[in-house]
Amino acid sequence: MAKTADLFIRAEHADLMKKLNAWDIAYHQNDEPIVDDATYDAAKSRVLEIESEYPELAKDGFSTHVGAAVSEKFKSYPHVVPMLSISDVFNENEVRDWFDKLQSKELFVELKVDGLSFSARYENGVFVRGLTRGSGVAGEDITANLLTIPDIPKKLSGDFPSVIEVRGEVYMARADFIALNETSDKKFANPRNAAAGSLRQLNPAITASRKLSAFGYTYGDLSERTWNTQSEFFDKLESWGFKTTRQWAHIAQSVADVQEIYNDVMLHRDEIPFDIDGLVIKVNSVATQEKMGARANSPRWEIAYKFPAARAITKLNDITIQVGRTGVLTPVAELEPINIGGVVVSRATLHNADEIARLNVKIGDKVIVQRAGDVIPQIVAVAEVGENAVPFVFPTTCPVCGGAVVQESGAVARRCVNSLSCPAQIRGELEHFVSRHAFDIEGIGARQIELFTKLGWIKQAADIFTLIENHGEELKRMDGFGAKSVSNLKSSIDKARNVELNRLIYAIGIPDVGEVTAKILAREFGNLESLRNATSQRLIEIDGIGEVMANEIVSFFRDEHAMRALDNLLKYINVKNPSNKVIENDLLNGKRVVLTGTLSKYTRDGAKEILEQHGAHVSGSVSSKTDIVIAGAAAGSKLTDAQKLGITIWDEDDFEKAIK
Repeated sequence: MAKTADLFIRAEHADLMKKLNAWDIAYHQNDEPIVDDATYDAAKSRVLEIESEYPELAKDGFSTHVGAAVSEKFKSYPHVVPMLSISDVFNENEVRDWFDKLQSKELFVELKVDGLSFSARYENGVFVRGLTRGSGVAGEDITANLLTIPDIPKKLSGDFPSVIEVRGEVYMARADFIALNETSDKKFANPRNAAAGSLRQLNPAITASRKLSAFGYTYGDLSERTWNTQSEFFDKLESWGFKTTRQWAHIAQSVADVQEIYNDVMLHRDEIPFDIDGLVIKVNSVATQEKMGARANSPRWEIAYKFPAARAITKLNDITIQVGRTGVLTPVAELEPINIGGVVVSRATLHNADEIARLNVKIGDKVIVQRAGDVIPQIVAVAEVGENAVPFVFPTTCPVCGGAVVQESGAVARRCVNSLSCPAQIRGELEHFVSRHAFDIEGIGARQIELFTKLGWIKQAADIFTLIENHGEELKRMDGFGAKSVSNLKSSIDKARNVELNRLIYAIGIPDVGEVTAKILAREFGNLESLRNATSQRLIEIDGIGEVMANEIVSFFRDEHAMRALDNLLKYINVKNPSNKVIENDLLNGKRVVLTGTLSKYTRDGAKEILEQHGAHVSGSVSSKTDIVIAGAAAGSKLTDAQKLGITIWDEDDFEKAIK
């Protein structure tokens, strides 16, 4: 017989429901969450625990609750098939409890993208209506807004059902979020808020002006089904023109498989270009999904395995200023150390003076700290004003060199103008120059750069190549060095004298030019002289280079100081121009290849470069479209996935035979 809730339990349940409803409205309708994920999840977990023990409270409780009521600002439409939530689990034991009840043990594991859910209805292949999740029963009409997102096709391609509602997630990549916050008057707390705030606009032109992306992952209303598994449905989505998270998805047969995938994603989640807050684990068989059905608010055949909370509250002890290699002054929050999602955080970025003003944060306040993308900590709000809080005054002179600080018209950042002799900028440029993806000079890092610049031995990049010749004997007599280490450093410097053109372009510090753009420029121009003489118009014609970047490149190569430093550097190095010719190789040309584990004779980047020279496409994850997996020592879940899918697996010997 069911237990009857007493007065205290009813009061606790009512209080929690009131809070959760208010938090849901703030999150789903206003796109401005007022509590962190950990607080919300704890309240949700407790209310579900109460409703499980006292079913009488579940009827109008959280067990039947999905999202929030639709906003009156939008027209609304009912969902033909309810758009349910997913039940959360937080540890391996909870995954096992769910797994043990399954009728089918083959699972499809995909990323839980942190964005805004949508449903896009297609009739005869034409997009006719788009809705938010809303209350799960009805959603807000965002048709015009979804039409502005390139990842959502206006017409389906290939073989599609006459009626289908494709459901998925609209999100904003971290790079696009940072760019938006740098230019927008309104500052968003995180990419999810930015995506939701951009999508739920009454004016579609605002949505169109912001760079939104989308993945498809499931379906609602459907006229006929021609797939048998979730894995096959991803293939269908891609054939219709949708993007999916396929490259990060896995097949699992056990809880151990799921946990291995979870650990691997947690380890490498900073490499994923958008925010995720967990994994979604689904029974792969669609027939089994249909047999298992759903509870009032969530399917029985899928769960969300959530990552640890990525927010916490701590005290702001101070604000210091860092000066970067381009002279930008970045305020840094010095925090009372706090554990956030398993990582102890003591510093966080405050971005710029405008962000400090927007947050109205003062030294001594208690603040909400978030690991943005769960990697770079940032302050998102003031939790409690400090009793003796002190406002921060942004410096008008550089704290490193005393040079003037300016804010250019239309720019957010404040910059030290003393680019030629500011020690912080010089150190930053040199640290960038010797870094792994630039000249990759082993034995010279931040500590050595600081020492050598203080001694006056290195003032510009060219000085690195005369360091041993001019100061080798002095270096041998210094603490931490010796004849052997100086000899090794000389070898490393000599090795760096031969450098690929793309590495040189990346190393010299052209504003906005990263590693990928450097490769594009090297491939497009073939030699440094052609790039130096390129016009803005010529650069804009290249795919991936916009007007702002083109002007930065031209300005860099017109700067007399930069060109004197570059010409001086060229006296000591040999630049290897790229070969655009792909080696003809029937074994690898056009093949999709995945590298996993550790190779004994090749670095991961080195093996990737060789494969690309042989015409292969190197991917980061295994799918049914993968042709070859090259497995080195300590290969993990990617090897397991390949074995399950029957994909060709090579060891290092097979790889060497193929490239010969």
